[in-house]
Amino acid sequence: MASKAAAQCPPHPRKKPRIPGPLTLERVKTYFAGCADFAVRTVRRAGAGDTEVTLCYLAGMVKMERVSDYILRPLAQDEALAGPLRAAFARMGEGALYNLICAHRTEMDQAAADLIGGWCLLFCPGEEGCLSLMTATEDKRSVGPPAGETVLKGGRDGFVESLRTNTSLIRRHLKAPELRIKEQTVGRQSLTLVDIVYLEGIADPETVKRVEERLAHIDIDAALTPDSLEEYLTHQSRTAFPLLQYTERPDRFCGGLADGRVGLLADGLPLGYLMPATVSAFFRAGQDKANNWMVATLLTLLRYFCVLVTLLLPALYVATVTFHQEMIPTKLALSIIAAKQDVPFRTAFEVIVMLLAFEVLQEAGLRLPQSIGQTVSIIGGLVVGQAAVEARIVSPAVLIAVAIAGIAGYTAPSQEMAGALRLWRLFLTLCAALAGLFGVVAAMAALIIHLSRLESFGVPYLAPFAGGGGSAARAVVRPPLPWTKLRQRLYHTPNRRKQR
Repeated sequence: MASKAAAQCPPHPRKKPRIPGPLTLERVKTYFAGCADFAVRTVRRAGAGDTEVTLCYLAGMVKMERVSDYILRPLAQDEALAGPLRAAFARMGEGALYNLICAHRTEMDQAAADLIGGWCLLFCPGEEGCLSLMTATEDKRSVGPPAGETVLKGGRDGFVESLRTNTSLIRRHLKAPELRIKEQTVGRQSLTLVDIVYLEGIADPETVKRVEERLAHIDIDAALTPDSLEEYLTHQSRTAFPLLQYTERPDRFCGGLADGRVGLLADGLPLGYLMPATVSAFFRAGQDKANNWMVATLLTLLRYFCVLVTLLLPALYVATVTFHQEMIPTKLALSIIAAKQDVPFRTAFEVIVMLLAFEVLQEAGLRLPQSIGQTVSIIGGLVVGQAAVEARIVSPAVLIAVAIAGIAGYTAPSQEMAGALRLWRLFLTLCAALAGLFGVVAAMAALIIHLSRLESFGVPYLAPFAGGGGSAARAVVRPPLPWTKLRQRLYHTPNRRKQR
């Protein structure tokens, strides 16, 4: 009976026992003493006289209807459980109780983990260990459209905080038997379940092994936020650029798995990670495959152009106005001089102050409630900006340059990539204020060198533009789907054939 129950439900994955020692009812009561949600229920078996069994559970973690219907009702009404206690205990584990999952636990560590996970522990006098019965509640946020990724044409389901719900969403999109889900536990106190998801025969086994090893070496108290996983998995703390791509959409996540990438899901996080991640992946939107291939290609080219605009426009403005006035057309130069006549500050100071003000407005809009945040953004962008120009604090040309650079940065589909671009935009502006175009060129060279040194799980960050294999044209041009016969070489997939 014990071996069959253990085969149905393997022990919770963990690195080492947290509570060593044998399992007894007294130890469970002692360990959870002082917990207001810990409850003990004594039940007398039907027709068994004075023989009683004890049920332990955590209120709020179990679904009361399941406990009543699947466990208490059979114990109180099933006459087949009225025989000798040992035989009745064996029958309970073999199906006399109506619970779908039943496991025989003999160690305190396993039983405590089950209890916290929403299981019930059933103790019988004189029997070794207990029966652990799965009765966890399924209260969770309902599946809805993703809040951070607008869906115009495609699935409306998004990841939620429940890990098992997220894996079921993936199973519904990818019904292939080759889909593998490996589970590990991260966090000494949080005991967060993290699933590694991939397609066997398509994903690179070395990448899967590397992800497993890095997860196994994470030793922190609590893995409750995305950074708890991202910073430990990437091993790159000296860069602002994201090395893991995340998405809230199950269809996009499954598309990454079909391309040969490895996915990661964590309990409590309504998103999924895809690895490896390259620069080109962060400029692909989820709607690209839903749009016409010519429209998707045009939009991708527009995003790359906007990256150059948001990075270089403020720096080039500062460099040309401060150091290289001969590069500006005469009429434009006269217009800039006339607008700047009554402004008491240097151009570099104006641009830097406006970039910082732009960041302050954006941060205020994000932190406030949605309705108030939109109002603050509008008031800050129109009223404050217009007032600053009329008061001769900044010149109109500076305001226009900063606004264009800021709006261009919003075209990046990844907010993490947009944040890294904003940081380097400020650095480029500072270099332009110090050394003009020479400073801009030096800063751009430093940026390219920095990106060339990054890698994500063995894949160069600049692939396929520089190293890693694959076609650079496919990173910019989205060909018609019937033409893409092979998967990208840069993911090192064992099976590159995508379609006939």
